[in-house]
Amino acid sequence: MNYILFDGPSRNNLLPFTFTRPVADIRIGILTIREKWEKLLGFTTTTITEDYLSDKYPMVEMDENVLINSSFLPNAELAEMVKSLEENQAIFKNEDVIAFYTKDAQEDIDFDSFEAIEYDDEVLKIEHTWDIFSKNGQAIEDDFELLTKGRRSQQISSTNNILNGHNIFLEEGAKLEFTTLNANSGSIYVGKDAEIMEGSIIRGPFALCEHATVKMGAKIYGPTTVGPHSRVGGEVNNSVIFGYSNKGHDGFLGNSVIGEWCNLGADTNNSNLKNNYAEVRLWNYNTENFARTGLQFCGLMMGDHSKCGINTMFNTGTVVGVSTNIFGSGFPRNFVPSFSWGGNGGFTTYLTKKAFEVAEVVMSRRNIQLTETDKSILEHIFEITKKYRRE
Repeated sequence: MNYILFDGPSRNNLLPFTFTRPVADIRIGILTIREKWEKLLGFTTTTITEDYLSDKYPMVEMDENVLINSSFLPNAELAEMVKSLEENQAIFKNEDVIAFYTKDAQEDIDFDSFEAIEYDDEVLKIEHTWDIFSKNGQAIEDDFELLTKGRRSQQISSTNNILNGHNIFLEEGAKLEFTTLNANSGSIYVGKDAEIMEGSIIRGPFALCEHATVKMGAKIYGPTTVGPHSRVGGEVNNSVIFGYSNKGHDGFLGNSVIGEWCNLGADTNNSNLKNNYAEVRLWNYNTENFARTGLQFCGLMMGDHSKCGINTMFNTGTVVGVSTNIFGSGFPRNFVPSFSWGGNGGFTTYLTKKAFEVAEVVMSRRNIQLTETDKSILEHIFEITKKYRRE
């Protein structure tokens, strides 16, 4: 069967992270949403997404297709229902379609002619940027079960201080000595060739993905995910770092989501609680206004390729777009548009030529090339976000 993941109506509410990727490639828990579906379905997937992303994330359409709403995180039961779909059947959760089987072209779909199957059990759904960190705990536990069931962890060195060791799993090549791992409050997963340096104190749920590093003396509170090839130090609480990003030094990161290829300078701090304890509002690209989150704790949302200098301070509920460069004293405003250069004193436009030069250097350090397709995507983002920048 041909499985296609589509962005769904939540896509614009998940900006800035979906500027540079389909919804399916958001990381929450240990795996991306795509990786979860592929592991449970036993098949690779393709994608229906924005036209400007389609060269990097293509769709393969066949005579028979099952289309899946990427906003929904799969579980074993739901995946089995999807695999059992027959022609012109669709799975719904309330009014939202989860998946459907069709032989028709996309533009010819008419759900009135489909047999509706209601999914009655609980299922995680990502509708807003803040869902990525607020639902990360359950996602870590689900992925931990999926990845470790029937397998045995690598042995944990006796130099470590371990609480509830059966909730801790180390993949091949994982390294840790003289750390404290407390899995009483949630599972702890350490990926292939990842390292937790000495003196670190970690409370689950926590996921350290492959080739990622926790620096010496770090203090990490779950639910937190550190994506592949990322480095993290200082104090972190309930945050998700997608991958290839660095928070290598002291400073606090809390209730936040950081994209790929980001760097937080030494002693960068974000506020995750307003001084008056009021509900946090967060910039929403869909409404072009600040949206109510229903949360008292909400920190920083930073899109791919963005950087900030040493001692940067972010206010509660700050949204930073793609490929920004923030520096200087004081708080930048709580919405920083993509391709902005500056800080509290004001911003100018960060031209793509300069942004590409930095990205090429940063990515080459991980032996990854900034391709012409990547540049085309970033150039498109530069154009569609012009209206937010004060030239």
